Amino acid sequence: MNRRRFLRRIFVFVLAGLFMGAGFARGAAGKPSPFDVRETTIAETRAAIHSGKVTCRGLVEAYIKRVKAYDQTTHLNSMILLNPEALADADRLDEEFKRTHKMRPLHGIVVIVKDNYDTKGLQTTGGSLAMKGTVPATDAFMVKRLREAGAIVLGKSNMAEWAFSPYVTESSIAGITRNPYALDRVPAGSSGGTAAAVAASLGEVGLGTDTGNSIRGPSSHNALVGIRPTIGLTSRDGIIPLNFFADVGGPMARSVADAATVLGVVAGYDPADPITKMAEGKAETDYRKYLVKDGLRGARIGVVRRYVDDETGDPQVKALMEKAIADLKAQGAEIVDPFVIPEYDKLTERIGCVDFQKDVNTYIAEHAPNAYYKSLSEIVDSGLYLPYIEAQMKRSVAPKTEAQLARRPCVDTYHDSKKIAFRDAVLAEMEKDKVDALVYTTWSNPPRKVGDMKSPAGDNSQVLSPQTGFPAITVPMGFTHDSLPAGMTIVGRSFSEGLLIKYAYAYEQATKHRRPPAGFGPVD
Repeated sequence: MNRRRFLRRIFVFVLAGLFMGAGFARGAAGKPSPFDVRETTIAETRAAIHSGKVTCRGLVEAYIKRVKAYDQTTHLNSMILLNPEALADADRLDEEFKRTHKMRPLHGIVVIVKDNYDTKGLQTTGGSLAMKGTVPATDAFMVKRLREAGAIVLGKSNMAEWAFSPYVTESSIAGITRNPYALDRVPAGSSGGTAAAVAASLGEVGLGTDTGNSIRGPSSHNALVGIRPTIGLTSRDGIIPLNFFADVGGPMARSVADAATVLGVVAGYDPADPITKMAEGKAETDYRKYLVKDGLRGARIGVVRRYVDDETGDPQVKALMEKAIADLKAQGAEIVDPFVIPEYDKLTERIGCVDFQKDVNTYIAEHAPNAYYKSLSEIVDSGLYLPYIEAQMKRSVAPKTEAQLARRPCVDTYHDSKKIAFRDAVLAEMEKDKVDALVYTTWSNPPRKVGDMKSPAGDNSQVLSPQTGFPAITVPMGFTHDSLPAGMTIVGRSFSEGLLIKYAYAYEQATKHRRPPAGFGPVD
């Protein structure tokens, strides 16, 4: 071998080593090494697709493998069904990228969708056995937006039946979902299936719905970021209702950045949901611009002590919240403590107005005309529901009480006199104290054990955000009892999602509390 050939061979070996070190390692068959989907972000996944490190098909295959390896074997039970068209959808996106060399905003991102969102061609039941086999002809508006952005629906996640419970995620269609951080614990309700799946990296991000708790509670219990948007920022069209005038859909993710990315895709005006007219000129297509590491500098934050100092709250959760307040201050926020809402109890007495029967009947008539049962009364008569919701189901079709009739007809958040009075009171106090946002513990207690419905619950989410219509974001603030997640909620004025994202991102980046659950490692 002459000197020139020898040097050339040495150069090739060195160059190969550099490529290996740069993450371009290849297996024995010459194929790119597997892309590890655990704890990835949307930005990382998009970069991997763009560089050729992974394909959209490869992503779907990886997540399907994880669902099959973990969801039923551990009794996590987060998924009701997988989308049989997911691989075909991935192939179309791969072909599109190969042809155009362009990527859509969520190109190839694998999404878990709660089972109360209509998904074209895919069974949608609201967790009810009575709705089994009901397949929508169209997507819910938010699902349509996701698909248009290039997202792939992996499947439908389990939920509390008809979204009734903030405490558990249990349905007659699929049974009970457990918490991946402690499989003897609950993931909260009702979007617990989405939360458990995303927390265990069975999907990249997910969609939940929130009437009084159901995005923020499960996100808190699963170390996730969950956003309940301003009522009117996202469309409710094609979502099975619990309380139409309090329901709102939003993202659940492992990072603020991912939640912000999804929110920018799904937010906006939908003619089928007139309340979203309010979002015109206020909804943004890209909330990522609020991902500012020093975003808390100069913020003025009020601490809602009535939720923090809950007498039945867990001492470790309280300690985490006090540390979170100190961390906010350390990042440059000015803390107003306590923030007190005058006449809170009087203003919030009987503030809710619910007509579940009317809302469900309207949904079935407009979105599920082929459902076997045509009304809530028929569903109640069928007996196809779990015992834990029996009283609520029967109460929903019973003659209305005088108190209920006094609140009829229910009207939206912006025209309900009780909600207007409460919202005005909160805004007045925020103005008086020059407060930009409010904080408190999302739940005052750790996740309950499965089957425990007697120990203190600690749900703080039912009133302040839902009854004002204000947006709220929950972000991980650490773990209690070694492995049980807890979250901090940040609430702001209507359509202040960008500001809340900025505060949550700055806090997240300064503390980095998120960690994956043990027992859901790589799959061979």
